[in-house]
Amino acid sequence: MTNTTSFDWRPFLLRWSGEWSDSLSDDETRSEKDEAARQARWLGFPPASEERIAAMEERLGRRMPPSYREFLKVSDGWQHAGGFIWLLAGTTDACWHNNESGLADVFEEYLDDDAGPDEQREVDIWRRGLQLDVESDITHVLLDPEDVDGDGEWAVYTWASWRAAPPERYANFAEFMRGMYQEFHGLRARPADGEPEFANDTTRELDALVEQARLDALRGDWERAGHALDEAKEYGRPRAVGLGDQIRRLLGRTYMVYFEGVVTDPQYAPELLPALVAEHAAHSYRDDSTLMFHLGRAGDDVVSLAYATLEQIRNGTYRYTAAGVFGEAVERARELARWGSTDGAWRTLMDALPAWQPLGPDLLAPLGWVADPLLGPLLTPERGRELLSTPRGGQTGEVPIRSAGLDPDNLAWLADPEHHDAPTSYRFVLVEGVEPEDLPGRLADGDETALSNPMTSHEARHRLLRGQREFSSYDDKALMAVGRAGTCWSFAFDSDPAHFAPQRFVSPAAAAGAGTRAVVVWSGLRTRRGEPFFHLSVAQDGAEQYAFTYAGGELSRTGEIPQALDPDRFFGSREDSTEAERSLLEAMTHEFGVHLPRHAITNGRLHTFTTRSWTRPPGNGETYAVISTNWDAAR
Repeated sequence: MTNTTSFDWRPFLLRWSGEWSDSLSDDETRSEKDEAARQARWLGFPPASEERIAAMEERLGRRMPPSYREFLKVSDGWQHAGGFIWLLAGTTDACWHNNESGLADVFEEYLDDDAGPDEQREVDIWRRGLQLDVESDITHVLLDPEDVDGDGEWAVYTWASWRAAPPERYANFAEFMRGMYQEFHGLRARPADGEPEFANDTTRELDALVEQARLDALRGDWERAGHALDEAKEYGRPRAVGLGDQIRRLLGRTYMVYFEGVVTDPQYAPELLPALVAEHAAHSYRDDSTLMFHLGRAGDDVVSLAYATLEQIRNGTYRYTAAGVFGEAVERARELARWGSTDGAWRTLMDALPAWQPLGPDLLAPLGWVADPLLGPLLTPERGRELLSTPRGGQTGEVPIRSAGLDPDNLAWLADPEHHDAPTSYRFVLVEGVEPEDLPGRLADGDETALSNPMTSHEARHRLLRGQREFSSYDDKALMAVGRAGTCWSFAFDSDPAHFAPQRFVSPAAAAGAGTRAVVVWSGLRTRRGEPFFHLSVAQDGAEQYAFTYAGGELSRTGEIPQALDPDRFFGSREDSTEAERSLLEAMTHEFGVHLPRHAITNGRLHTFTTRSWTRPPGNGETYAVISTNWDAAR
């Protein structure tokens, strides 16, 4: 706990008063009281005697909390506490609020029927609180005699209707006054035209703190830098927010992160605009009116760059670039991420990060890459901390411990029910000795052999459905993402397959395995639709070598199945389908030496294409339905 009774009030209040006086322009119109305070360089009043404080306490029926008592001994009241409290009560004016404002009734109306004691206690502050605001801009200040800490300090609550926010709590009166001092600084930090520059010992100390924080951040001590920048931010120091936002964004925080004061500088816009614009694109729903609000007084060149970047981000063509060795690593990392190796891509970026050079002194780290469709998904909070902990920009420091990889070196993660991104039903094709871009030629026909731009599974499915005009009950063309599945293997993966119909299913293994080896898996052991099932087929040089299907509690098999993959080992007596699935996937990992990149499949962006149908055409007497749509006609 903070010992607030040891807080040295007089030098604090003298500094505040002097800075307030110096912030006023000579030609400004002031009241007599304000002019007297300016001349005296003192916002307070004569100190209250112990007798005067005791009389106040007798009148109110309570002993005052320590920090407020000590304040009164230095100044019996205060003027201009922050920007919206013009007079703060001393021994004469402090009084019980007794719901004089009627706010207890107002807040009570918003309580739910099942509101608990804590919520009622918050409302009752307006009945029991000690009112300290005497003159203000509709800003209430109450000491709460029931919110008391171990030192006997009462919490302070402030509320203003025009702020459209719940009451703000301060632990004690000293903390409240520190907050009002910070508010005073924040309001003076950016003087209007014609006002004197707000510069004093406090601002100079804070600006030196910001500069040291910048160097600490580049050396990898981002936590120390972050604390310093947060403190300077409370005082409204111009650089603190823009620098601090860079740290916050790399930690995965996006709410109220606008890189204020830096993003509109043409020197930094190429790195910071993409991150700002990408977040806007993700939540704007095509309403771009708020983008200009965050760009403030940006010049035409920055505004044009912002809207051009916005268009690229929305159509998936934004491409982050950087100079020098780090820029070369960016290109290599993008190529790795493009085919699913997100761990390899991240390591490539981190290995080159020490060589990165900022565009100017107010850039703490490369940031534009978070908006790149391939590189952006690499970021996690853990990786953000690793990046921030890495010395860069010509600074030296301790090399951080590498963050753990996100991709297990196996297939078994697909059976992990605790991983919320793991699909419950999926199918994939593995082909040996073939590049990912060659898979469509083996699994698709005609125009469908072209790979799409990299996109998430959700984006790819939305794009497919938006352009689809015909839906068939017998056709089963899979939308599959492609990438690398280990040394010499490529994969095509469908995370949301159609219903499995074993009577009409046709494995694409033979077509995929022309001149090589191919593996096909379709799993629904944890499916929410119908009975659990699992299919495995393996082909060599265009001919199926062996296969088995488990469906409806029955096993069917063809060919000579290796002992390691014998389905009796997995489905003979096991009742736990998840355990059977995991064991079978582990066996396949060892049998073929393959793995699938979890992070790229579940959170990244990959190229996609649409395969041939995985079902045979309907036979004689089999019925089916085809639904055709014509959206143009509907319009």
